[in-house]
Amino acid sequence: MQLAPRNIRSRLGTAVCLLLAAAPGARAQTSGPARWQLDVAGLLYAERNQANVFEPQGRITRLFANGQSLSATLSFDAITGASPTGAIPTTTVQTTTSPSGNTQTTSVDTVPTNSFKDARGALDLAWQKPFGRFVTTSVGTHFSREKDYRSLGASGKLSLQMMHRLTTITVGGGYNSDRVFPSGGTRVPLSDGTTFTGTDSNPKDVGTVLVGVSRILTRRWMVALDATQTREHGYLTEPYKVISLVDPETGDPTGVLTEKRPGKRRRRDLLASSVYHFETDVLYASDRFYWDDWGIRSNTMDVRYRHELTRHRYIEPHVRYYIQSRANFFRYHIPNGASLPEFASADSRLGPRQSATVGGTFGFRLRNRPGEWAIRAEGIVQWGIAHPREAIGNQRFTNLSPPVGIGSVTALYTLKF
Repeated sequence: MQLAPRNIRSRLGTAVCLLLAAAPGARAQTSGPARWQLDVAGLLYAERNQANVFEPQGRITRLFANGQSLSATLSFDAITGASPTGAIPTTTVQTTTSPSGNTQTTSVDTVPTNSFKDARGALDLAWQKPFGRFVTTSVGTHFSREKDYRSLGASGKLSLQMMHRLTTITVGGGYNSDRVFPSGGTRVPLSDGTTFTGTDSNPKDVGTVLVGVSRILTRRWMVALDATQTREHGYLTEPYKVISLVDPETGDPTGVLTEKRPGKRRRRDLLASSVYHFETDVLYASDRFYWDDWGIRSNTMDVRYRHELTRHRYIEPHVRYYIQSRANFFRYHIPNGASLPEFASADSRLGPRQSATVGGTFGFRLRNRPGEWAIRAEGIVQWGIAHPREAIGNQRFTNLSPPVGIGSVTALYTLKF
């Protein structure tokens, strides 16, 4: 995963899973004969002048008459392109070498990037079972592997319906035991990148707990509130990111250092959501507030509106806005000769930034053909929050985190048999 933003994969997995979950007929049945359901999805994702992703995914589910379901999801994604290194743009041409030995030249006033190529495979298993009328449990396992990362995890969830089934309380948790294998070895943090720790495999453990409550207010309106806490421990540094050393007088780069992040992180978020069902249409709205002990705060507002065109066709416009503050150890550069901080990163994902998303889904069935289709397309603009002209010594830059245009298309096919 050379320099590939790992949260790309998280975003893509979320997008595909949302389509798999929201597609007509994609929910487990609680009555009727046992049956099978096949969901196949494919996603194309492209960042302008940066990452390009292709992710096919397939899920087979056994639906039982008593409400049980057993599913297996197999996914593969291939990522190519370039990713920002963390170094600052300069007024001269820069030539850099990636950990894999690839050499890349960066133009004047352009954010330095390194090219990468990676592939990942993943398998997820899930089992859901109701106990009586009011309790439902689900358990799952996950395994994924890519060139420099392996993830193995398990999760469980219990939902209890009460107050005449108008209120549902959900508790759950999960644990991942991951390993990071940086290409070329693990580099010493805050060094020039030519010294190594001698450790090829670095542990990373992630534990998550979830508590949620949903309430049916009227026959058309349901609201929910979910709270999640995640604790990460281990190797949390991005092994391929760097931070520029600059001359404090001129602002000219004099070299780069590898970044260093804390070995612990505690994340928390609150998600408030609402679903309102009109005569035929459905309005979905949510607001997620996130904070962690690295100093990052973010807010995500999301609205979708499903409009039924005919009995077998619908459209679902979607808008989303995201804003984030910087981590307390985020910095664009380090003055040459200054005392090194305990932690430092120039990764734009830890800096102040915003994004806006506009898109929609079109769902339909073909006449005299089995199965249901859904196609989702989105355009995203992501940009850093910076002063009109960032000053470094005598040099000034219009934006050290310039806007990035992103496009994605996801297609889903669902078949019951």
